[in-house]
Amino acid sequence: MGRRKLIKFDENNNRAYVIEEGKPLYETIKGNWRKEVFKNENPVVLELACGRGEYTTGLAQVYPDKNFIGIDIKGDRIWKGGNVVDEKELTNAAFLRTHIQNLEKYFEKGEVDEIWIIHPDPRPKDRDAKRRMTHPRFLNIYKNLLKENGLVRFKTDSKELFEYSVETLVDQKVQLEAITFDLYESKLLKEHHGIVTRYEKHFTELGHKVHYLKFRFNQ
Repeated sequence: MGRRKLIKFDENNNRAYVIEEGKPLYETIKGNWRKEVFKNENPVVLELACGRGEYTTGLAQVYPDKNFIGIDIKGDRIWKGGNVVDEKELTNAAFLRTHIQNLEKYFEKGEVDEIWIIHPDPRPKDRDAKRRMTHPRFLNIYKNLLKENGLVRFKTDSKELFEYSVETLVDQKVQLEAITFDLYESKLLKEHHGIVTRYEKHFTELGHKVHYLKFRFNQ
């Protein structure tokens, strides 16, 4: 491992708002995010596969009365988001380093109010369908974590993944609240508060359209 990466990991280790293996809270955080990390009873919002945490830190600035948690397995990506937390002195943003399929180890049933899925890996090969973040196995996890009537927002530039996701959601009989195949030409764009990930900036400059939908599970 390179020296620079070791420095980043050491900084993550010293950040109380980064929950990762080796820290005491990593084993006891389930059901205790509000009490142990945020010290309030505000709603909890997740950004899954958050990368640099652009939405975690961006939304935290827009909504100081909500708690935001970015989740990713890559420590160096989380480190970049942590730099924004430190710079902006955010007290309502945190990160969890783990795989998305392990979420139920770290959140109680109904502990989460809202989930954002922003430009996940499209996993275009058929053999990787189960790894798509809108596959039924993941949807079942989200449904278990969300409180009643909790909201899921999904954004991607992959038309194939978006079409797959819509078909899957129809089969799951969720309450589809809004959908657009061209977010930048939609009134729904205002829901994103000008937050653009590095990945999104790159692909929109190449001419890709951004697709977006939001839904709730039937209880």
